[in-house]
Amino acid sequence: MNGWSGRSFEIRLGPPGHGGFCVGRHEGRVVFVRHGLPGETVLARVTEDQGGTFCRADAVEIVHASADRVPRSCPVSGPGGAGCCDYTHATPAAQRALKATVVAELLRRVAGLEREVTVEPVAGWPADATGGWRTRVRLPVDALGRAGAHRYRSDEVIADLRCPQPVEGALAGIAERRWTPGADLVVALDADGIRHIVELAPPEPARGGRDGRRRPAGRRRTAAARRAAAHAPRLEQVRAGSGRAVEYVAGRRWEISATGFWQAHRLAAQCYSDLVAEWAELAAGERAWDLYSGAGVFAARLAEQAGPDGAVLAVESARPAVADGRAALRDLPWVDLRAARVERWAGEHARTAPPRVVVLDPPRAGAGKEVVAAVTAAGPERIVHIGCDPASFARDIGLYHHGGYRLAGLRVFDAFPGTHHMECVALLTR
Repeated sequence: MNGWSGRSFEIRLGPPGHGGFCVGRHEGRVVFVRHGLPGETVLARVTEDQGGTFCRADAVEIVHASADRVPRSCPVSGPGGAGCCDYTHATPAAQRALKATVVAELLRRVAGLEREVTVEPVAGWPADATGGWRTRVRLPVDALGRAGAHRYRSDEVIADLRCPQPVEGALAGIAERRWTPGADLVVALDADGIRHIVELAPPEPARGGRDGRRRPAGRRRTAAARRAAAHAPRLEQVRAGSGRAVEYVAGRRWEISATGFWQAHRLAAQCYSDLVAEWAELAAGERAWDLYSGAGVFAARLAEQAGPDGAVLAVESARPAVADGRAALRDLPWVDLRAARVERWAGEHARTAPPRVVVLDPPRAGAGKEVVAAVTAAGPERIVHIGCDPASFARDIGLYHHGGYRLAGLRVFDAFPGTHHMECVALLTR
């Protein structure tokens, strides 16, 4: 850090940007300010300045407040705090409006589409509720064995579990216990009300750069490096429950690894599954693909529509998820769940056994050029694309348009209340 780091100044905030901040300008530079709202004048303290045209700051004092401001409901994530909650200082309606602005701007700038966007609560979730929605949470453990949350854009652990996101009872007693220093805890409260706690052993020490030397201690890792480290294989020890979480969607039961992927919001899997079934319009005897299928939640709904004379091919790279999906869908033999990388599989199968419908739910990085090209080459009549990152989602929507598809439907869900995150679902047709 250098330049303006630690400097404070008053600034008037403009529109929201993707990442939970508002954009302001000071002395010719762009400033990304967290903890403020559009139209507010705040005292901003620069937290990160690596030179160039922009820097990052926290709003440490509100000089002129927005009418949308409310007392912050997350005591962990204020200025200088954790990165868990970005928007709990705004009303729920204002939070959704901020997210809608971000999605509309990304669609315009990245995909070249002008689209009015509305962000809605997950089906069945109260519009004014901001806490108690998260059934799965991952907690880092500090050097003293205390579970907590990462400080924003840092590996430092804040030993404070008062974030309002988790469902009631999920974190009970965790702060009072001591865990393995450097480990991570995965906590899942499943649909049967059973809590599972799995401790992931501390990651292997970094090996350094290509020259084999370790990087200096304390150097900030990039977001990509932190995500890669978080998902690297680690030894698991079940500390509570069985480590096998039970979930239900559309009357079907899944039993999955507590450390595997499942939608974080307690009602999200059912909500998205219902929308996929509605938009797919798959008829008996037809064929569909479910790419990045996880444990096969969408594949199950597609298979029920296609019936035994149809076929659903589901592709997922995580082998444990494929095994869990096969167990849950064993009564649907016309579903073929395959453990493979979507990029490779889609490219090889783009022009064989063409599907009428393709559903994609890629990770945060999105599907990308190769997968979108393979899907459009397969020529489905309908594509349902789900994205948890609006930037990669907008990029993929633009790629579909270049491939001859148009955006026929768009739903954006406030699946992560109190944060800047949302879930976007698109229907694309030829």
